[in-house]
Amino acid sequence: MHTVRLGRTGAEVSTIGLGTWALGGPKKVHGRPVGWFGAHDKLVVNSLCEAASLGINHWDTADVYGDGRAEQLIGSVWPRVQREDVFLASKVGWAAGPHNHYYHPQQIRKQLEKSLKQLNTEYLDLHYLHHCDFGPNDEHFEGAVEQLQRFREEGKIRFIGLSDWKTEKIRHYAERIQPDVVQCYRNVVDDTYESSGLKAWVEANDAGVVFFSPLKHGLLLGIFEGPVTFGEGDHRNALQDFRDLGLLMRLRSCRQELQKRFADEDNPVLHGLVGALLADATTGCVLIGQHRPEYVRDAARAGARLPVDDATWVRQLYRENGRPTQASWKSYQETV
Repeated sequence: MHTVRLGRTGAEVSTIGLGTWALGGPKKVHGRPVGWFGAHDKLVVNSLCEAASLGINHWDTADVYGDGRAEQLIGSVWPRVQREDVFLASKVGWAAGPHNHYYHPQQIRKQLEKSLKQLNTEYLDLHYLHHCDFGPNDEHFEGAVEQLQRFREEGKIRFIGLSDWKTEKIRHYAERIQPDVVQCYRNVVDDTYESSGLKAWVEANDAGVVFFSPLKHGLLLGIFEGPVTFGEGDHRNALQDFRDLGLLMRLRSCRQELQKRFADEDNPVLHGLVGALLADATTGCVLIGQHRPEYVRDAARAGARLPVDDATWVRQLYRENGRPTQASWKSYQETV
């Protein structure tokens, strides 16, 4: 398993992290699908143990994944996995409780205590603010940051993280928060990591960086032969990309091109899609959903940085072929 120093945390983590959004299963919020369909508890537990045995030691979750189900499943494996062998991250920021904002200080503390109990651990290695919405006038900013700083002083967390779908938002708040790790949306089609200035900030501050959705919810794998819908409560049903036949066919062609160029690799497609993102991130890693043992085994064989020429080729291939129709792209932007 390839590893990386996660910036100034000093932690040596697998370049392929285990993303656990899907572990929470299907879910709706105000009628909108926000979960994943297809995870089964027994397979999930086996997957977590398999990941640990193969050296995938960076596990990422959140308090709201399945309303805590993902955290509970992780917390159930410690008899079979040594807790200290896992760099464990969770997040707070999407459960407002009885308060008028997700980042009310009392709510943040309540959610952390709940996460620690569900995860069956006394501490988190990394605790993220899940998004950068601190209120219309940032009125909840100071209180949220102060809470995480207190948690660190109390020994409940080791490092502070900042996440968002928009790299520009992370960059805007990074200087004020000084997170140890940032987590942003990035794949070879949707990539503002450098143009937003976040890449330069990460390098100047020796921060760790984690990229989520490197496969764009599985879309970039090029495995779909036609428009597809998923089970109820799966967020992918809200993404028009999965019903854009032209896009799906172009992505299948991209898959074939990667299989040719990286034919000597165990998994040419993962090798290309992930390796291109790692090529310019010396303190970075990616998160891949792994709720089945076979997904874990595939992930464990990837994670090498691509040489510059190969990374450039992969990015160009997908930028030319990975964009949906204009209508689908607008719908996707509105969704995220």
